[in-house]
Amino acid sequence: METNLSKYDNSWYRPGSKLKRLLWYFVNMFFFQTSWNISSSLKISLLRLFGAELGKGVVIKPKVNIKYAWNLKVGNHCWIGENVWIDNLAMVVLEDNVCISQGALLLCGNHNYKKSTFDLIIKPIALEKGSWVGAKCIVAPGVILKSHSVLTIGSVATKSLEPYTIYSGNPAQKLKFRKIDSIK
Repeated sequence: METNLSKYDNSWYRPGSKLKRLLWYFVNMFFFQTSWNISSSLKISLLRLFGAELGKGVVIKPKVNIKYAWNLKVGNHCWIGENVWIDNLAMVVLEDNVCISQGALLLCGNHNYKKSTFDLIIKPIALEKGSWVGAKCIVAPGVILKSHSVLTIGSVATKSLEPYTIYSGNPAQKLKFRKIDSIK
């Protein structure tokens, strides 16, 4: 058997009306993917207009690419760094106090290499409270970063991360327990 991309069919996947996707495409391009440092409050208002749920104190840096605003839920006091790509073909949830550092990729879609038709596979991603995705990391479809877990610079999470644990590498491997000092 061989791959036959001429038989590829993802007509079952309906992420929103064509008009909604077109309008979001231009809003995303002009207000999010730009290198101009447009205020986070304007970006938050635009995301909400398109169906995203966002808490208070959210910071969104320049050159962020969000595939579909309506597939995004962000808690309070989250940071989304420069050049982050949230390829949310499925729902992406960021709980409170989540940090996604510059250049990170949250990838909700992939293809089934076992099928000759290379079918689309989508799975949600969840970043639980206090978790941190380091710079240039990749989070694969279906992954959950449990509470206060850390994915270090340039790592690839293909499986869910345990709470209060630091991971590194490709694929990411458990390094050590994360201890957070109290405020004095």
